[in-house]
Amino acid sequence: MPMNKNEANKRLIEKINVLERDNDKNFSNTQKILLTTDGSITAILDVLYGKIDLSTLEQHTEIANEENAKLIDSEAGDEINFREIIMHKDGKPLIYAVSYIPLDRLTEEIKCDLISADIPIGRILKNYRIESRREIKNIFIEKPNETLKELYGTDEEFLSRDYVIIHKGEILMWIKESFPISYFTEI
Repeated sequence: MPMNKNEANKRLIEKINVLERDNDKNFSNTQKILLTTDGSITAILDVLYGKIDLSTLEQHTEIANEENAKLIDSEAGDEINFREIIMHKDGKPLIYAVSYIPLDRLTEEIKCDLISADIPIGRILKNYRIESRREIKNIFIEKPNETLKELYGTDEEFLSRDYVIIHKGEILMWIKESFPISYFTEI
């Protein structure tokens, strides 16, 4: 049974507090909002910067393994979409994201938009009036992989979160979003 909104908010605030304490950090309000929102990150970035852009770095269909099948409550062997994107404004990278999406849970129109266009998932859900909710699973600090180092030109730590988007009681997609720990500190 899903927890109510107040319980979920308390849990997220506690996760942020623990992360700050354990890492001797003080996150800005904007960082906290980006890490805990159960709404669209795209919408928040659009408000902060004007309409942002998205570029797909990698996208392909693959067969789910045990690990990624577990993330989307699917079966190993199911067909899934892997998508790696960067949200940016005027060429400056803002948010990096990867996602796994079970293809059998999407309409043909949504599959087409997802695969053929650089459209943020939040905008796709809005365009098709998909009623959904986001359930944040983890908020954490991590070392950047080579892709992140190259995209952002830094080897500093990244703030990250992962969550699922749920539609009609099923996981529609799993998403992990990341940004350098020095980002969004002055807004």
